Amino acid sequence: MYTDFYKLQALPFRLTPDPRFFYNSSVHSRAMAHLTFGISQGEGFIVITGDIGAGKTTLLDHLMTTLDRAHLVTASLATTQLDDRDTLRMIADAFGLRVAGQDKAILVHELRRFLSELHAARKRAVLFVDEVQNLGVLSLEELRMLSNFQIDGSPPLQCLLLGQPQFNQMLARPELEQLRQRMIAAYHLGPLSQDETIAYVEHRLRTAGWAGDPAFSATALEGIFRATGGVPRRINLVCGRLMMFGFLEGKHAFEAADVAAVVDDMEADAASVIAAPAPGAGAHADGLATRLEALEARLARHERILRRMAGIYDEFVEGDGERKP
Repeated sequence: MYTDFYKLQALPFRLTPDPRFFYNSSVHSRAMAHLTFGISQGEGFIVITGDIGAGKTTLLDHLMTTLDRAHLVTASLATTQLDDRDTLRMIADAFGLRVAGQDKAILVHELRRFLSELHAARKRAVLFVDEVQNLGVLSLEELRMLSNFQIDGSPPLQCLLLGQPQFNQMLARPELEQLRQRMIAAYHLGPLSQDETIAYVEHRLRTAGWAGDPAFSATALEGIFRATGGVPRRINLVCGRLMMFGFLEGKHAFEAADVAAVVDDMEADAASVIAAPAPGAGAHADGLATRLEALEARLARHERILRRMAGIYDEFVEGDGERKP
């Protein structure tokens, strides 16, 4: 809805990754350098870690647009808790092999046959494993064994592992010493700085066709950084809610108070979802009063939103189906 109100061509703060909106921050630029170097080596494991929402998947999508498809065959594996056999089956399936119901020996045979055919065609495979922290030690060992497979002295398979920071703790386990020795590049994707957070917000807006409406004051942009810590997905969450808030309130400029109001509303929404009284426990009077005050404040905001939407509807009807300028 707010795209028309602000004359934008797209939603600038969608949560789903979109390569069009990739922002090449200093941390993302360093991560891309590690990825590019690693893939140019044509062997081993490349590891990229980062907190939830740091932009790992967006980085991967951007990398995919830069790869030489004439010589690289790629497949992606989004992991859950898998045993070693299921991992092999999902890898085979990701590369388009029909292996339903096959035992482990046949799975390995089919994967090696596929990799041999790629090598004969002067191609090699790159497997992207997302949420790699969910894989167990045995599954990681299967990946290592596949990466050890060589044809004419060349490894036809390379693995790029993306995961949350706890994966680094997992890698430190003695059982994964051989996998660590096969790592040729590793990088941790940290948050954006305050200046880069501001540049990130403006970049996404401009990519969506922004021409200065709505305006963001310096204090509003600082408030966005403080509320999000520079984590891209959090920035998208806050800014998306802020744009919707501006549309419903008829705002064409945002100040720090607007950001604070949106963040407070988001925190209240989150608290209402996760807060639940213990079974059989009586609520204290002061706690009940606090929750009632918060509820009243939210109702007041929702009433303002409803009034604004009613006004928009009236303008639509009076204009014979078209919004007035």
